[in-house]
Amino acid sequence: MAEKLLLTPEEAAEALGISRRTVYMLLTSRALDSVKIGALRRVPVDALRDYVAGLRATSGVA
Repeated sequence: MAEKLLLTPEEAAEALGISRRTVYMLLTSRALDSVKIGALRRVPVDALRDYVAGLRATSGVA
């Protein structure tokens, strides 16, 4: 099976090692990008990578 391109907020939280509540706060503040499909909210895998890259850039970690 191919790698998932879109994750549920719960899956995104697990991938980042943070709580589901924190993911929802990041989504609400638009710090983490997401897409809406009908009533469903999904987080693109690339958005997770971009978010982590941004964290690394602002923390000075190469």
